Amino acid sequence: MSARETTEFNRLTWPEVNDAIEQQKVVILPTGSTEQHGPHLPLDTDLFLVESVVRELARRAPDKVLVLPGIPYGLNLHHIDFPGTIHVEPQHFIDFCVDVTKSVAYHGFKRIAVINGHGSNTPMIDLIARKTLLETPSLCCAFGYYNMGKEETHAMLETGVYAHADEWETSLYLHFARERVQMDKAVKDSDRVGKTMTSDSTTQVRFNDYWGRWTKTGVHGDPTKATPEKGRKILEIVLKHMMQWLDEYRVWPIDARSDQHRLPVPKDIRW
Repeated sequence: MSARETTEFNRLTWPEVNDAIEQQKVVILPTGSTEQHGPHLPLDTDLFLVESVVRELARRAPDKVLVLPGIPYGLNLHHIDFPGTIHVEPQHFIDFCVDVTKSVAYHGFKRIAVINGHGSNTPMIDLIARKTLLETPSLCCAFGYYNMGKEETHAMLETGVYAHADEWETSLYLHFARERVQMDKAVKDSDRVGKTMTSDSTTQVRFNDYWGRWTKTGVHGDPTKATPEKGRKILEIVLKHMMQWLDEYRVWPIDARSDQHRLPVPKDIRW
């Protein structure tokens, strides 16, 4: 296959990477986690879902997208009371991912995207994108795929709750790999809710407590309502919005900076 048809970054040879640079594909870095997702979903849920979604995006637009190998670990200390959860310190995560995106920018790709599958990575991917943009000639944006078409997908939920190992995530996993989901073990659970905050930080007041303090299942939501058909519909809504983003991002202008100082600025200051 040619560079135009290949969508996996690591499947290219180095001469083919030169072709992909000339084509100016958008390079996507998926970020996920290895963490508990209740008694019914595998530890790879966040990584598997984000990689599956971006690969489907790439399949539908092979001439526009290259997908890097995903980052399988994230900020997860709040889930550490559940066996199998892997935690990476925030600064380690940021530094590692910025090294990846800067390498991509160094080779000449002008548009990079960090697409996240694990909610607790959100503040870190924002910083990764900002650092990459400010320290390279390339654009870099960041978002959670689950926020694409959020209102539409959430309106489909019977339970009205989108949180963790719930109806939404379980439905999407059922769509991609039904055989890995142990629906006979799925249980409903909820977080602790106050007037201004919740223990799972689902309000504007951020307060993400250790999950071992308020749940013995590791579930927030009702996965028993999940179906593969709901997962297929969620995917189509998400991809509709992601295709709109992709088409816009590919032509987003990268203009020369305009310095508004009247006097010359010192060139030896570095951050």
